[in-house]
Amino acid sequence: MRTLVVTAVAAERDAVCAAADGYRPAALPGGYALHRAPAGSPAPDVLAAGVGPAAAAAGTATALTAAALAGAPYELVVSAGIGGGFAPAPDSARPGGPPPSAPLGSVVVADALIAADLGAETPDGFVPVTELGFGTVAHRPDPALVAAVAAATGGATGPVVTVSTVTGSAARAAELAARHPGVLAEAMEGFGVAEAAAAHGLPVLEIRTISNAVGPRDRAAWRIGPALAALTGAFRTFPGAVTGARATATPPAAPAPPPPTPRRTP
Repeated sequence: MRTLVVTAVAAERDAVCAAADGYRPAALPGGYALHRAPAGSPAPDVLAAGVGPAAAAAGTATALTAAALAGAPYELVVSAGIGGGFAPAPDSARPGGPPPSAPLGSVVVADALIAADLGAETPDGFVPVTELGFGTVAHRPDPALVAAVAAATGGATGPVVTVSTVTGSAARAAELAARHPGVLAEAMEGFGVAEAAAAHGLPVLEIRTISNAVGPRDRAAWRIGPALAALTGAFRTFPGAVTGARATATPPAAPAPPPPTPRRTP
């Protein structure tokens, strides 16, 4: 499956590219540098599009359009990089299992890519843009593909929220967790990548490795190096997971044959 992976910054791009050999840069319109996988390789192409949902959407749309015009369209788009992990709330335990959480160094595969701050503040609290009658605030990847990638990477599955301002307080972290039950990670690009993929009619995934806890900013506690190493490890298993998911997908049922035309008796 021809795949485009979109990261925010070069360090994340390089971590993804480190999972395979032979990448080479190629210029795209707008000054973007796409890192192409070798011909015939199952590894994805990788683009560092910039920080935030707007930059992510613009870079993704540019790469997807260029590929389509060149007659080699992508079939899957992935937002990838490091991000913040949510600690489990005391009342968030799932029946029969532990509460959801995303500790440092772990892998998260999003089962929903959510725009957490796209909407309006009101006296009664935050109102998402959908309740104002516009657009969407969530993209949901194919559950079978999410499960296959999570199994291959050893990742947890759950919602990942996209924000334009990184959370820096316990109160804000608690608010996001309350509005998005089961949320595992926070990042800044997934929803933008998903919007561009949707405009091209393409499926999307988001893969995050956890470098810090969502909440009060404590740079001394961040583990960016291990999170980038985990990102490389995740993408070593990624091509096989995608191939396996496609191989086991249930093919669409063949259309029923038309009923026979009645023969007219003379």
